[in-house]
Amino acid sequence: MAYRDFQHFLQVLADAGELKTIEHPVSPHLEITEIADRVMKAGGPALLFKNPAGTPQRRGTPDPMSAVMNHASIDPAIRPGGAVSYKYPVAINTMGSRKRMSMALSCDDFEEHAERIGALLKPEIPKGPKEALAALPKLLELKDAPPKQTKNALCQEIVLQGDEVDLTQFPVLNCWPEDGGPYITLPLVFTHDPNSGKRNVGMYRVQVYDKNTCGMHWQMHKTGMRHMEDAGAKGKHIEVAVCLGGDPCYSFGAISPLPPGIDEMMFCGFLRRERVSMVKCKTIDVSVPADCEIVLEGYVDPSERRLEGPFGDHTGYYSLAGDFPVFHVTAITMRESAVWPATIVGQPPMEDGWMGKAVERIFMPMIQLTVPEIVDMNLPVEATFHNVAFVKIKKKYPGHAYKVMNAIWGLGGLAYTKFVYIFDEDCDVQNFDEVLFRIGANCDPGRDVLHSRGPVDQLDHASMAEGFGGKIGFDCTHKWPGENGFNRDYPKLISMADDVKAKIDELWPKLGL
Repeated sequence: MAYRDFQHFLQVLADAGELKTIEHPVSPHLEITEIADRVMKAGGPALLFKNPAGTPQRRGTPDPMSAVMNHASIDPAIRPGGAVSYKYPVAINTMGSRKRMSMALSCDDFEEHAERIGALLKPEIPKGPKEALAALPKLLELKDAPPKQTKNALCQEIVLQGDEVDLTQFPVLNCWPEDGGPYITLPLVFTHDPNSGKRNVGMYRVQVYDKNTCGMHWQMHKTGMRHMEDAGAKGKHIEVAVCLGGDPCYSFGAISPLPPGIDEMMFCGFLRRERVSMVKCKTIDVSVPADCEIVLEGYVDPSERRLEGPFGDHTGYYSLAGDFPVFHVTAITMRESAVWPATIVGQPPMEDGWMGKAVERIFMPMIQLTVPEIVDMNLPVEATFHNVAFVKIKKKYPGHAYKVMNAIWGLGGLAYTKFVYIFDEDCDVQNFDEVLFRIGANCDPGRDVLHSRGPVDQLDHASMAEGFGGKIGFDCTHKWPGENGFNRDYPKLISMADDVKAKIDELWPKLGL
């Protein structure tokens, strides 16, 4: 089922008992974060804060009343005591469980999309008309993938330009005590390659500085940064649209490690089995999903930088302040009675853990297409995904584990993985107990280790340099004769005989155990 818009998704969550509405006034300054963090870590529901209200706090603000006056322009109402009441509800933790993440992707379980992608990547040549007809539905799934243009857009029911542009009307979250300011945490950032014209949709945090300027956190390895640099080489600004809401699969598309040339909106059409309707922005030549809640239109001057951060990040630590590009907002368009979508990141587990797990499972067929010996992979939430990978392979020859380590370090987003552990195909890499047992049993730190260096996540505060650091791989497979100097017989893993296990299976109900 494709969702009509974000509020349709919220209604489906509510009908399924997956959404809790909170009527009590709660401040977007830290209080929503503290509530959401507790709920996320307890495996609780999605939350809809109907009455975000409280005294905003901003770095460098001389006094609380000044902050209120600066933050309460056209829409928020000043409550007694100096608090600000926002008219836009805040939705958070909407994808914070396996069930809700699957619902966001319009399926019962997100593994279904992995099967769909796997079937498309490995098509078999039909042996006759019957097989050709049987394969036809798989190919027809692609007909609804490309986006389409429309002129009637939910996201343009209200259009604000010029002096009407005021970001302080929205309940933008101050997530953590040392954050540099309020942050838009669940944005879809649309840019176009100034050379090819190809679209990119990424999810980059956006710090709100004032009524119409923001910090755009484009990291050195990100496509948005490359687009801006290429525009700068031509002496031009780059047009940018920041969107919030719409079908929740858009958020997944924005974080997906798609192969070069695959459009995020086309991928979303594939996921939702329905084409994404796009509308051209009012002040820039960028098209955005027509069903978004809110759209910020504007530009970035490649020569301009401003201090952005700190920010309580998905690493569980604050990412430090640094100079980043500035996003100038030229227009705000939105639907009537919009909802503000948000998330928070910090020490795991958090909502983003399920978003990352869906990426891991859905893109497994693409990983296996490049490295077919990989049977399964686990990127633990506790290690914030890009730090640790447990990989199961079908070992074929001595040194095979090292080949896979190097393949992973050359594969898209997996290139940032710092610790890679390789296991045999009989190890369940989703089971921490079994993984730790195999590491201890099969890995000699003086022999079975590969050190390397390369790009790492720019937010990795432990790396030797920003965006560059060390990597290490561990061969935790059973060793073959002569492999890497191993010259003894390798013992067998203890296992009961199959006939005995079958006999006890039949006997078990009679044992009273």
